[in-house]
Amino acid sequence: MAKTIAVVNQKGGVGKTTSTVNLAAAVASKGYRVLLADIDPQGNATSGVGINKRELKASSYDVLINSAGADEVIIKTEFQNLWVMPASMNLAGAELEMVDMDRRETRLKIAFAPIKDDFDYIFLDCPPSLGLITLNALCCCDTVLVPIQCEYYALEGLSQLISTIRQVKRLYNPLINIEGVLLTMFDGRLNLTNQVVNELKRFFPRKVYATVIPRNVKLSEAPSFGQPVMYYDKRSKGAAAYDSLALEFLKMNGKEVKN
Repeated sequence: MAKTIAVVNQKGGVGKTTSTVNLAAAVASKGYRVLLADIDPQGNATSGVGINKRELKASSYDVLINSAGADEVIIKTEFQNLWVMPASMNLAGAELEMVDMDRRETRLKIAFAPIKDDFDYIFLDCPPSLGLITLNALCCCDTVLVPIQCEYYALEGLSQLISTIRQVKRLYNPLINIEGVLLTMFDGRLNLTNQVVNELKRFFPRKVYATVIPRNVKLSEAPSFGQPVMYYDKRSKGAAAYDSLALEFLKMNGKEVKN
C-alpha cells in the first residue's frame, strides 16, 4: 500500500513544487511506482512533468468537486515509474465550491483509497495556503514533508503550520506525522543560513534532512522544458541534490534502491 506524503508550506516561493516534482521523479527512478498528485491551483507540478493543462479531459478538480475516481484522472508520464494526477485552472475556485459539501475535508482520502495498492508512494503538491485543499491533503496523508527556504521569515510561519498539523491529528487523522524538513535555496556561506539550520534542528530533532537543496540555474530551467531536473541535466548540482535526497528518503523509510 502506498505511503502518502503531503508536501506543505503555506509560504510561497520556498521550492515546494520543485521539491515535490524532483523528489517524486528521483524516487521513481530508484524502482518505485510513484504518483505525483497536483492539487495546487497553479498547476506547476503538472506542467513540470510535461503535461499540457489546456488539453486535460479531467483533473484533480474533478476528484475534489465531481467525485471522480482517482483512476479516471491519473496519467502516465514519459518518465520512469512516474504517474501524475494533473491540476487544471478550474481548481482555483474549488475551495469556495467545497465549503458546503458533505465530508469536505476527506474527499481526497476517499478518492485515493481504491488506488493505494497501485503505487509505492504518493506525493501531494499542495497549495501555498492552509485552506480546504491543503486540509484534504493533511487528512489523507501519512506524513508531511516541509520544504523551508533558509531565511528568517521562513521560520515565522512554521508555528502556524505545526499548529494546523496538530489540529488535524486531533480531529481527523491521528496517524499523521512529520516526514522531514528540507532546506532549500541553501547557501552555506551566509550566517543567516546557519542560524536557520540550527533553529530548525532544535525545533525538529532528527527530522531535518542532511541533504540540502542549493540554488541552481538548472533547477529553475527544467520546468520550462517539462522535465524533472534529473532528466533535463543529470550532471547538474540540482539533480545530484535530489538524487541524494531520494536515497536519504528511502533509507529513512527502510527501503533500498530496486534498480
